[in-house]
Amino acid sequence: MVVSLLQSHDSKGRLYIIGTGPGDLLQMTSRSLKALGEADCVIGNGFYLDLVEPMLAGKEVVRSSMGKEVDRAKKALALAEDRVVAMVSGGDAGVYGMASIVLEVAERSGSMVAVEVIPGITAAISAASRLGSPLSGDYVTMSLSDLLTPREEIERRLDLAFRMRVPVVLYNPRSRGRPHNLDEAIAIARRHLPDTTPVGVMKNAYRKGEERLITTLGEFEGYFAFVDMHSIVFIGGEETRIWRDENGAQGIITPRGYHRKYVY
Repeated sequence: MVVSLLQSHDSKGRLYIIGTGPGDLLQMTSRSLKALGEADCVIGNGFYLDLVEPMLAGKEVVRSSMGKEVDRAKKALALAEDRVVAMVSGGDAGVYGMASIVLEVAERSGSMVAVEVIPGITAAISAASRLGSPLSGDYVTMSLSDLLTPREEIERRLDLAFRMRVPVVLYNPRSRGRPHNLDEAIAIARRHLPDTTPVGVMKNAYRKGEERLITTLGEFEGYFAFVDMHSIVFIGGEETRIWRDENGAQGIITPRGYHRKYVY
């Protein structure tokens, strides 16, 4: 067994892998902001760099694009050999983000660069807060992108997830290149859940153009066009309900179980 100091500091370069949260600087952790401020160089996908643009003044900025994740990881490690570098990744870098590929590249290349993964608010959590409290207990997150995972495996996992009848959160739900992945996921959900099951969609949570949709599994098909890659889709579990008042749907709640123990 090896016990090591996780946050050692020396005179060499280092690489911060920073989760930027949903995109609003106010939703970033203080540790993320501090590390971003310390960096001499910031590297990342152009979309996420634009979201933290106020923090980039006076720094070298290296822009990358979708599909260049391996090259981005190699570049970040090379730059960090003698500089302080920040790699930005949306949400939490360890949840469908850049942390794993950077660490894999470091492992395989034998890089000795000090790497620190700094957590951020992942999309499931930020979007859930705008819908109410749909994830109060156990839940599952799934990405519908089949760029790295075969579609057959995604469908197998979805079937198992919906069988549990807990809330399921869908990342990367619908793109121009994969418009039917959401259709297939909802078809699997309807095998195991009633049409009255609550469904919530948050688009651009905490960013410009934020929009919210609350509907049911049976009615959701009519709203597929609303969903894009900036959206997070919530499929409720067996206890999830829509909170309604005289003004309509106010949010989605998945009870944690207090009603089984307390009177309120």
